[in-house]
Amino acid sequence: MQDNMFYKANPLIFQKAEELRNNPTEAEQLLWNYLRQNELGIKFRRQHPTSMYVLDFYVHAVKLAIEIDGSIHALDDVKRNDIERQKYLESLGIKFLRFSNEEVFKNLDKVIDKIKQTIETVKDNKNISQNSPLGVGGFIIPAIDIIDGKCVRLTQGDYTQKTIYNEHPLEVAKMFEDAGLQRLHLVDLDGAKAGAVKNWKVLESIASKTKLTIDFGGGIKTNSDVDVVFNSGAALATVGSIAVKDKAMFVSWLQQYGADKFLLGADVKDEKIAVGGWLETTDVWIYDFIESYVQQGVQQIFCTDVSKDGKLEGPSTELYKNIIAKFPNLHFIASGGVSCVEDLEVLQEIGCSGAIVGKAIYENRIRISDLKQFI
Repeated sequence: MQDNMFYKANPLIFQKAEELRNNPTEAEQLLWNYLRQNELGIKFRRQHPTSMYVLDFYVHAVKLAIEIDGSIHALDDVKRNDIERQKYLESLGIKFLRFSNEEVFKNLDKVIDKIKQTIETVKDNKNISQNSPLGVGGFIIPAIDIIDGKCVRLTQGDYTQKTIYNEHPLEVAKMFEDAGLQRLHLVDLDGAKAGAVKNWKVLESIASKTKLTIDFGGGIKTNSDVDVVFNSGAALATVGSIAVKDKAMFVSWLQQYGADKFLLGADVKDEKIAVGGWLETTDVWIYDFIESYVQQGVQQIFCTDVSKDGKLEGPSTELYKNIIAKFPNLHFIASGGVSCVEDLEVLQEIGCSGAIVGKAIYENRIRISDLKQFI
């Protein structure tokens, strides 16, 4: 992630950051003792290399830097350098909070409150809601599937049935944003195939250049994958097969990051969970699967009938009705088969909280202007 997360910092800056990390000031250590506990629900990095500089604390998910200034920063030359540096980094989209050593020592609670308020403000500006799993956005959740950095669609998850719709996913995302849509379902198909997140650069580009609330999935298998997804700007991490194959791992993520940070995907065939690119059907009944994770605090699930996805034959409304009836408090999102505006109207009518729409948009079955009624 060096090019984006570290803004092309050279090796000497990394070396300097390591030296500073091993020799923190008393004020830095005091604040770090709080930030490292992750009580703010967001990951801070200490002495973070950034372009030509090293930031005392940095959180990439919201591009926020925190600087702790000692008495030397009151000197005119140092103050001018601070202003020049901050102005440059702000031009890259980084926000700043500055505190003196004295503020940290004498008013740590106020310092922490200021950091909390700033993070919440930034999240609000990015349309990320901590209370609603669907963010601030509406019913429609457009999908962008990525292979080799390009916007594509598969039919029934078959990589041999691939259609490239746009070479530049950011252009597609901006088109959705310009139309008034506020959500985006971003799928790393390379990552899903490889079993590790691959297209995080696409995520970071869209997250930094739009205000869309993004859920990102595909290849999330390890703690490092989860960190990459959140640090690259996703509001939600989309998880599917790992929740079937390694429940202990997924539950540990729910406990560490919060259940509201995950969108659980369930691929279904004949009401049984399917995994492995839909080639393998398990004996796990969809309703048991959902119940097990609702008990763990999961609030949002999207379900894809693998027999419908990418075929424009209409959604599995009967299946969705049954799920909604059994779990009325669940934020349930329909996925797969949507072919026209009437399908969306039906999904809204039966009580779906949202609908993921992909191929119907790209094939011009649904015009962007048609989606405004659902916003």
